[in-house]
Amino acid sequence: MDLDVFVSAHRAEWDRLDALLRRRRSLTGAETDELVTLYQRTATHLSLIQSSAPEPQLIGRLSRLVARARSAVTGTRHASWRDVTRFLTEDFPAAVHRSRRWWIPTALLSTAVAALLGWWIGTHPEVQSSIAAPDELRELTRPGGQYETYYSSHPAASFAAQVWTNNAQAAAMCLVLGVFLGLPVLWILFQNMLNLGIGAGLMSSVGRLDTFLGLVLPHGLLELTAVFVAAGTGLRLGWTVIDPGPRSRRTALAEEGRAAVGMAIGLALVLFVSGAIEGFVTPSDLPTWARITIGIAAELAFIAYVHVLGGRAVRAGATGDVEATERSATVPTAA
Repeated sequence: MDLDVFVSAHRAEWDRLDALLRRRRSLTGAETDELVTLYQRTATHLSLIQSSAPEPQLIGRLSRLVARARSAVTGTRHASWRDVTRFLTEDFPAAVHRSRRWWIPTALLSTAVAALLGWWIGTHPEVQSSIAAPDELRELTRPGGQYETYYSSHPAASFAAQVWTNNAQAAAMCLVLGVFLGLPVLWILFQNMLNLGIGAGLMSSVGRLDTFLGLVLPHGLLELTAVFVAAGTGLRLGWTVIDPGPRSRRTALAEEGRAAVGMAIGLALVLFVSGAIEGFVTPSDLPTWARITIGIAAELAFIAYVHVLGGRAVRAGATGDVEATERSATVPTAA
């Protein structure tokens, strides 16, 4: 593209759009239609310049012009309870449902890795001795030891808040760092499975695996599912960098990135629930079967939520991305 020729050909349209925006409160019907047309053309011009002949000063001017025109055309939009309802009933479950082909295999493989690590540690004393000294291992695994008292070592409310913060950060890191080809996501996931495998292995080595599962399952089912969803979505984002499909890489990353941000908010709510279970249910005096039942019920409720509401939203065309009116204008690309 010859940028000078392009600017000369379209400068008058940009100036006309700027003039209409300056007096938009007194526009006639015909001038309003003209404003909309010029907004669409200028948005296309901006995309062409960004992809073919990036020139910072010109891109800055046109970006500001397009933003002002979008505001004039669509109006100033304020968040409302309708947006919250739409997010919880459509956008978030749709995003989770769409990425199920990534997070379900991630969950299955990760669980298998954790089980394999737990078996290896539990059946190999030399591996156990490399983890900690014998006295420390006994303190960890004995009745009333550190594995059991960990969940009741702090007040329930503060412990739940701390757990929620840590897990939300881990999930957000999986989502954000996925853009680096998914490699950091694999490391975060492995660290989580290693910690789980160590606990299971050490407790099984002294015949107390049932106690360990009774402590982990009430909150761990929902908590790990949220981590697997975040990891699967992060891996999907990493794959988008490699293979954006028929979309341009910029467009694909923008769409998947916006959905990932929404996913982070939704998963923070899910992890809030698991954190509350970990803070109030796991260390409670309820029988083990009752605590595990609460954990299974929370997990099944989330799966049903994603399958029913998410599936319905996806069939209706929802993707988890923001509404079309809030997206940046793009130029169509050939498949």
